[in-house]
Amino acid sequence: MRAVGFIATIAATFLGAASPDSAQAQTDYPSRPVSLIVPYAAGGVADVAMRLLGDKLSNRFGQQFVIENRPGAGGIVAAQTAAAAAGDGYTLLMTGNNTAIAAALFKSLPYNVLTDFASISTAAFFDLLVVTRAGSPLHSVKDVIAAARTNPGKLNIGTINPGSTQNLAAELFTGTAQIKAAIVPFRTSPDMAGALLRGDIDVAFEFYAAVHGLLADNELVALASAGSSRTTYLPQVPTVIESGLKDYEVTSWNGLSAPAATPARIITSLNQAMKDVMPSADIQTRSAEMGMAMRWSTPDEMTARMKADIAKWSAVIETAGIAKRD
Repeated sequence: MRAVGFIATIAATFLGAASPDSAQAQTDYPSRPVSLIVPYAAGGVADVAMRLLGDKLSNRFGQQFVIENRPGAGGIVAAQTAAAAAGDGYTLLMTGNNTAIAAALFKSLPYNVLTDFASISTAAFFDLLVVTRAGSPLHSVKDVIAAARTNPGKLNIGTINPGSTQNLAAELFTGTAQIKAAIVPFRTSPDMAGALLRGDIDVAFEFYAAVHGLLADNELVALASAGSSRTTYLPQVPTVIESGLKDYEVTSWNGLSAPAATPARIITSLNQAMKDVMPSADIQTRSAEMGMAMRWSTPDEMTARMKADIAKWSAVIETAGIAKRD
């Protein structure tokens, strides 16, 4: 099985720039490089999305938007760092679905994503896929549900880490379909894909970026995508909703936030810049190749989505009986 991954690098060299005084910052933003904190290691698809966006914003503003990777603790390390930063527009944070999950999954956090941050705009959306191995007797979501109902508890659904979007999406699937199945978490996507190819598990919930090579080689087959409409990169694959499971939708996403004290005019400036650069052909083409769609939103729309996702995943966690983490 070939390794799957995406690596994108943006090389930039910065000579020290003097920090502007507050008056200058208010009239000449940005007058120095902006730090964009990403809660993942370099090379993942979310990181690449931020680098695509950061590159465009750098060109737009004439100042570098520097990606600062701070992985660890489900994004808590990155968020805590950003929450403690000055609200001057020079520290931004990638937030999104995983931030909402953390708010739902942990008993307490050293920040509140809804009060300690100001939303700027959504950036990238990732539809989940339901996949199986080539030659599987399961040819559709209806087959998966029927198999689980015929032999309750015998169907094995693979995901990655407990509490991940993939893992909670599988919990939501079994609950929505009212079936009993074993949800088997793996440490990594390659581990899960190997188990699926061996027949150790029957289906898996995963994002396109992690399995695109196996799909291209016809080793894995996508049974459905979990968004509200079909994806542009697998237009022949029906949605879970089209496949008969109404009210089931899982779309992961990310966007940009800033410390809550950041002036409204800076939020507005960043939001307008994202609206202007997001439709560019290179961003849209590159993002589609990696299984994501990059879309702008208003700050209010992003905040509403965050609130809705916190409520959604809180309900899934409670229904599934998943213990909250300290």
